[in-house]
Amino acid sequence: MQREFPSAPLMGVGAVVVHEGRVLLARRAQAPLKGSWTLPGGALELGETLVDGVAREVCEETGLLVEPVELIEILDRIHKVDDRIQFHYVIADYLCRVTGGALQAASDADAVRWVERSEWTSRSALAPGLNLDPVTVRVVEKGWQRAQALWPQLPEGR
Repeated sequence: MQREFPSAPLMGVGAVVVHEGRVLLARRAQAPLKGSWTLPGGALELGETLVDGVAREVCEETGLLVEPVELIEILDRIHKVDDRIQFHYVIADYLCRVTGGALQAASDADAVRWVERSEWTSRSALAPGLNLDPVTVRVVEKGWQRAQALWPQLPEGR
């Protein structure tokens, strides 16, 4: 199925990767959201499970191996051009933990970086520097809070 101007929604996956008191973000190299910092992830492949898809996407975009721990949220990302639907993804975002690999941007990400909690909770997180939208901030915070409950030894961030 084509991604742009699809005839039906596409299934996607995203990862809230929490590691050493920080969360991983990727800057999108392609539409939709080109140039925006967001969670690593992408479209599910035919026959692929959600957890396999999220692990594959994180590895492809960031070089990291992750273990999906639990589902954080399912949401719609709908982008319109005039009255037409240009992109429609239903995205399953998972809390993940790092199990290996080396951080490097690749595939659909032109940059990757770890962010401290203060970077997505402050007003500056919505500024052009990170270019985080409110939906991404909400999902990151939900994942962060769940990680704090599961792994209380994590640093709380700044």
